Amino acid sequence: MTINENPMIKNGLLLGLFALCCTGLVALVNALTQDTIALQQQKQLTETLTQVIPTALHDNALFEQCILVHSPELLGSDASLPAYLAYKNQQPVAIAIEAIAPDGYNGEMKLIIGVDNNGQVLGVRTLSHQETPGLGDKIELRKSDWVTHFSGKMFNNNPEQWKVKKDGGQFDQFTGATITPRAYVKAVAKALSFVEQNRQALYQSHVKCEGNHE
Repeated sequence: MTINENPMIKNGLLLGLFALCCTGLVALVNALTQDTIALQQQKQLTETLTQVIPTALHDNALFEQCILVHSPELLGSDASLPAYLAYKNQQPVAIAIEAIAPDGYNGEMKLIIGVDNNGQVLGVRTLSHQETPGLGDKIELRKSDWVTHFSGKMFNNNPEQWKVKKDGGQFDQFTGATITPRAYVKAVAKALSFVEQNRQALYQSHVKCEGNHE
């Protein structure tokens, strides 16, 4: 019996050939778009870093001055997370550090905090989350200006104030959603505490982020 006489074999070969062609096409598209994706990710990262450390404060490319830091207790993750060092005239002036709030209402929230050498928060932004639309998603700047209220706050003056108002702190909670802002503020405070304890070591670190050109 030949292949042409057996429809099952023939169909199986056709399906296999089709799958092989699809796999090759996907690989080709991925190869052709890899550089574009990388450039887009770099652009998005640069825009976010600009929001947490204003460009007027530094003269280096922040995404190129990236180090890896590790502190599960204060940064909320067992994995190492990136921190970006800002310099002005070759002098360190600020740090933008990523952190995880592991206890959000629907899981982890990833955020990034910019802070200068005096402990003043320059900016906070949400990188990713799974919080409830219309309630917990107010941690997104496009949904609410809530995250902008961290800017200008001094951490080392009164750490006890780094809570939501319901817990005796200075930050508003959301109507019908206290868990999200409570976890978020706690994560910011812990990250700021990490920076306060390790600022000089961070500026002197040689554990570079993968893909860094420094």
